[in-house]
Amino acid sequence: MATTHLKQIAPGIFAWQPGYEATWGLANCGFVVSEGQALVIDTPYTPVLTDVFLTAARSVAGHDIPLDRVVVTHANGDHTWGLQQLPGVDVYATHAALEHQCLEPRPEQLQALIYDTDPGQPLGWYFQEHFGKFDFAGIEVLPPTTTFTGRYDFEVGQIPVELHEVGPAHTVGDLIVHLPEQRIVFAGDIVFAGDHPSHWAGPLERIAAACARILDLAPEWIVPGHGPVMTPDDLREYITYLDDLADQAYVMHGQGRTAVDAARILIKEDRYAGLGLPERLAITLSTQYRHLDQDAAAPNLLELMDHAARIAWNRPSANRSRPTTPR
Repeated sequence: MATTHLKQIAPGIFAWQPGYEATWGLANCGFVVSEGQALVIDTPYTPVLTDVFLTAARSVAGHDIPLDRVVVTHANGDHTWGLQQLPGVDVYATHAALEHQCLEPRPEQLQALIYDTDPGQPLGWYFQEHFGKFDFAGIEVLPPTTTFTGRYDFEVGQIPVELHEVGPAHTVGDLIVHLPEQRIVFAGDIVFAGDHPSHWAGPLERIAAACARILDLAPEWIVPGHGPVMTPDDLREYITYLDDLADQAYVMHGQGRTAVDAARILIKEDRYAGLGLPERLAITLSTQYRHLDQDAAAPNLLELMDHAARIAWNRPSANRSRPTTPR
């Protein structure tokens, strides 16, 4: 059913949650409806997934209510590449989000990485493993139509909506969506639940500070960018994870270890037991190392993915069907 993943959190407030398994690209979205008006919060990765989400949204809102406003929490494709399914929509984002659109591979580039990269090597295998289920053909990346810095408030019917800029954190242009009367925050990828995050901008201290700002809003529920809905106590545990990871990065950077070596050590120790996709530690630690090195250069996202892919390739569960390990 199209409504399978749409969960009502409060009257008129819904979260679309396509799955919790350890994988990339299955991002949560939000939907707000009140008195003949609606707001979409993020869109799924592809037109097909977006159509499923929008069908579910229209089934609870009614087909006569226009879906003419979208907030994007940040510019990653798994939160924005479905925008073309809502032609003419007004898209709200931070002004800084425009910068990240220039860093991420475009849909046609990602499609090529999936199908034209050698699956016998870590990066090609990893892209096929985690992105091969998506069809990125024909996607047009649309820019936001309304950008802001700081804070932007409006209403959806009788529901007040606050947009708070919290980036750079996960990316350079993050925002959170606060619904004060319902005590709900849509956190985007500031927060991951169940899996290790992949933070591209950082540093970790700013991500933890963004999480603390969410707690200052006294929410009852937090909808992360990926994974199940969280309580404030869940978010406090996530902050503890971020703080500890920052501490580990500081120590191992001081020891002269590379970010990838640090990731391998933490994985071998099983320091963060229970979290999926531990190879993402290579991405987030590389981000943290850039700040420790005071390196202001833009991150090479493909290089970071290659680091993660090589760690995943060498995990026993991933290597059972391959007799050799690439150097």
